[in-house]
Order: sequence, then C-alpha cells, then structure tokens
Amino acid sequence: MSEINRIKNDTQGKYNGNETEYILQVLDSENLDRKKNPFVNRLEKKYAEVFQTKYAIAHNSCTSALHTCLVAAGVKAGDEVISPGHTVIMNSFVTLYMNAIPVYVDIDPNTFNMNPDDLERKITDKTKAIQVVHMHGNPADMIPIMKIAKKYNIPVIEDCAQCVLGYVDDKLIGTFGDMACWSFETKKHLSTGEGGMVTTNNKEYGTIIRKTGGLGYKTLEAGQSLRQLLPSDFQNPNYKRHDTLGWNYRMNELSAAVGLAQLERAEFLVSRRQKIAKMYDEVFEKYDFTTPQKVLDGHVNTYWTYTIKYEKDWFELYNKVKEAGGDGFYGGLSVPYHEPVMYSYDHKGHCPDAEKIQPKMMQFKANYRDLDEAQKNVKILDKVLKQIGEYNE
Repeated sequence: MSEINRIKNDTQGKYNGNETEYILQVLDSENLDRKKNPFVNRLEKKYAEVFQTKYAIAHNSCTSALHTCLVAAGVKAGDEVISPGHTVIMNSFVTLYMNAIPVYVDIDPNTFNMNPDDLERKITDKTKAIQVVHMHGNPADMIPIMKIAKKYNIPVIEDCAQCVLGYVDDKLIGTFGDMACWSFETKKHLSTGEGGMVTTNNKEYGTIIRKTGGLGYKTLEAGQSLRQLLPSDFQNPNYKRHDTLGWNYRMNELSAAVGLAQLERAEFLVSRRQKIAKMYDEVFEKYDFTTPQKVLDGHVNTYWTYTIKYEKDWFELYNKVKEAGGDGFYGGLSVPYHEPVMYSYDHKGHCPDAEKIQPKMMQFKANYRDLDEAQKNVKILDKVLKQIGEYNE
C-alpha cells in the first residue's frame, strides 16, 4: 500500500480527508503562486461561510493575525491593550510589538476565562483594544464582556486559537467581537502545521489587516487576497506599489490546501474531542479534589485540552500516571507577567485568582486520534486517582 493510500485509509487520522489530494493539486500545477492555484482564496471563502462573517483573511500564524488586528484597532505607542491573566504570552508580545502596554485582567476562578467584573475595573482612557481569549476551548463570558466594551467604545479581538465551533447561546464564538483570530498550529482543532486566520465584518478593519499582513500593497482590500494588477502596470518602472507599512504574514498555498481539507472535517474533529471530554467527565466527577473547568450555561466547550484544578500534590499525580503507563499532562500556563521576558517591559494589572489557580491547573490531552487509546489512558488516570484518594483518607 502506498503512503498516500495508507493516510487516506486511516479513518481515525487527523489528515485523512482531502489533504493529500489538494496538496498534489498544488504541486502538480508546478506553480505555488495563488494566481495560478488559489487555495488561499478557497480557504478564505469557505472560512467566512462556516464562521458566518463577511471577511476571512489567511495568515501564517495566529500571532501574526493578532498583530494585524491591533494595527487595525489603531493601537499606538503608549496605549493600553487588555488581555486575561491566564493566556499564552503571544497576546503580550503583539501588544509590545506596537510599543503599547499590556494590561492584565484577572480570571474567573471557575471558568479560567476573563472576569468581566475585573475587566471594567482595568479600563482607562488609554485602553485601545480588548483581547478576549477562549481558554482551553471554553468560551469566555462574551455577553457581559461585549456590553462593557460597547459602553466604552473599545474594539474587541476574540482569540479563538483554542476554540473552534464553540457557542454562546447558539451564537458562534468569533462572531461577538469586532475581529477574531484563529490558529492552525499542529495541535489545534484544525491544523496546517502553522497558520492563522482573521475574521471580521468590518471592511475598514479587514482592508487594514489584509494590507498589513500583505507587505502593504496598495491594491489589497478586505475581500480579496490577490494584487489586481495588469502586467503592464506592475512592470512599469514608475509604478508605486506600497502605501502601508506591512509584514509578510501571508499564508502559502500548501498550507491553505491542508487548511481547506481540515475545514471540511471541522465538525468531526471537534466532536471527537467532545467525546473524549465526556470520558474525563465521568472520572473527575468522582473525586472531591478534582474540579473541571466550568462551562457556563448556554456555552459549548470544544476542548482544546480538558483542564481541571487539582487540590493535591501536582507532581505526585503526574509521576504516578506516568509510572502506570499513562500519558503525561501539562500544567497551567504561567501568568504572563511572571515570564522572564516581561521583566524588561512595562505592564499593568495584578491577577490574584490567576496566580492562585495556575499552580493547580492540569491540562489533559483531548486530541487522541483513537477513542480506544483515549479510554485506555482515562482508565489509568481513574485508577491512580482512586489510589491517591484512598491513601489520603
């Protein structure tokens, strides 16, 4: 059996849709230019359709997507950009790229997401953007957050890197804010190896994002990714190409080909994680020293990871699970302002709940390709938790 057929016949695999076929179409064209083989355009069109938005703009990472969104929001040097006290460091990095000041909002101790009450306390006349992150696949409390943002007329950027096809009251995550960013990194729900996407209904934002991520070409617009030029124009020595400061954040054709195939299977890929999450539910509900991340009423979690608070010795459980033949798991991400890189930069906002909960967090794998493999590891975890519970009684 050829390697291509083996991949396509692997019904459990993440890349057993049309990925191989689409990649071969790109390679067979002998030209990776989007003008000749427009998979980027196809991906953007389909993404806008699935996620119910006017514009989708492909990027080479979610970090670059976050960066272009801050440019669109008009963030300048000395401005403040809000993000939660429990998130990846990249939200801080893109703020610092703008010579702006990161401001951290504490988290709800149960949902592990941005606390709307603390959000309002942290807003000042310098606040120019709010980055809301849907941590671990669990949608943030978007209704009160959007109410606060509209009250102060501050644009909201949803970071959906860990939440694909999540909902709040039947409304898709990514459709609440002014802009939304998505990640296609290798372990995300949809993966192109590396990649990202921005969605927005605002044409002005979309055009700025498109130009900023597309080397500042003056002919770029929100709804089209190709430079609409005649050769006679572009080859003219007097032609001026750029009217915006831009970066090369564009997605390539091979990544877009994989992304389109992944998007076609999005519901399946998300539902498999949700099935695995139910296995964890059945285990953790047994023990009074494990508390799963709370999913608010009307919210649909898509489980980038299954995350809990653990009230006993973190390393004891980790070591015993590994000794029993189970998979390891991850701790909670460090509070961003505790990362050494942040010691050299101005930032604001103390987050006592994030600091208290972070050492207790455990993130369990939800992207098993095989449900039997997932069940095997969940059973090992259950057995070890039972032993720890009995030992400490």
